[in-house]
Amino acid sequence: MRYLYTLAMYLVTPIIVLRLLARGVRYRDYHRRWRERFGFYDLPPVRGSIWVHAVSVGEVNAAEPLIKALREEYTNAPLVVTTVTPTGSERVRQLFGNSVSHVYLPYDLPFAVSRFMKRVRPRLAIIVETEIWPNLYFACKKRGIPLMIVNARLSERSLRGYRPMQGLVRSALSCVRQIAAQSRTDAARYRSLGMDPSRILVSGNLKFDMPVPYDAVPAGDALRQQWGRLRPVWIAGSTHEGEELAILEAHLEVLKRLPDALLLIAPRHPERFKMVENSVRSLGFSTATRSTDRVPTAAHQVFVIDAMGELMQFYAAADLAFVGGSLVPIGGHNVLEPAALSKPVLVGPHTFNFEEITLTLIREGAGARVDSSDALGGDVLKLLLDQGRRAQMGTRAKVVFDSERGAVKRVMELIDRQLQE
Repeated sequence: MRYLYTLAMYLVTPIIVLRLLARGVRYRDYHRRWRERFGFYDLPPVRGSIWVHAVSVGEVNAAEPLIKALREEYTNAPLVVTTVTPTGSERVRQLFGNSVSHVYLPYDLPFAVSRFMKRVRPRLAIIVETEIWPNLYFACKKRGIPLMIVNARLSERSLRGYRPMQGLVRSALSCVRQIAAQSRTDAARYRSLGMDPSRILVSGNLKFDMPVPYDAVPAGDALRQQWGRLRPVWIAGSTHEGEELAILEAHLEVLKRLPDALLLIAPRHPERFKMVENSVRSLGFSTATRSTDRVPTAAHQVFVIDAMGELMQFYAAADLAFVGGSLVPIGGHNVLEPAALSKPVLVGPHTFNFEEITLTLIREGAGARVDSSDALGGDVLKLLLDQGRRAQMGTRAKVVFDSERGAVKRVMELIDRQLQE
């Protein structure tokens, strides 16, 4: 089955490359360093590295506290961080600069994986969240490299996707020394895929250990000072195609009751920044953007955050946060970022990527679920009009966030054990 999988990978590679080129039309970083996708690197050869793979921005943010702990604990070991997306690459540079080496993970083709392994020569491989690449996993086993999946999560949707090739997935998972799952539900799903139960434990979610940027709250306060502390402000973070129109319609509903309200909207992907800005303007909103105007004025109704790595300060500046990817079946994004800043959290019906965290926030009264796109405006308006409820939800959100911390310490103990063995 692995041979069939590899053949299929070779056959679809031209399609993958064409998709890469197409995405590069809107976001040119997809055209840069494309040779790395096939294992050709300018990175000087390293030996005995600790390699961490985080596919994109969300996974890099989740891995941040772990990577910092690895830098402190293993000062003599080179750290190599791989991503798949340019936005993930940019986030690595923002967080770690030159203190880690960064390259793109190659496609799961045997020759590309072999080149990667020869250049990086890891003593430990750490996959963040969910990335099961059979040829990569078998290459680690063949070379005797301990492989771990940390902060492991597996949605019901992903589980269904893996089932048609469960035999191959089971074989790939046999190469994994340890899975540190986010929750009991995730652990059970990995067991159902055939992972040895003795190699799975529940460590909690690394994202609870993420550091809140020291300047996020002061920066948020400064923003509020500029556009007015009493002005109602809500933010829609990490939005996707199919959500922005519903969000803008919700803001129209809010403006009928609160004419000075301000919407901050942050599209998830940079290649969509201009498209979202044009959509906002076409609907007649008075619009400002981060790249051009820096901050909105009292005259602006919508502010498009067309910049990466700045979301936390805008969460800090808002009265409440809607987390995107949840009105459409993307599965939602990180609800912990606004929770860490004591903000009430709203989500749509599709939150399978952050299922247990979202349910915990809702159960503890820190968050609320919007049943549909049509209900978003009314739910936002109710919260903007109820300062007492917002304060209560924000306090509970911070309590949930603080109470779940400690996953980094547990994962570091597992890493120490693997390296000692």
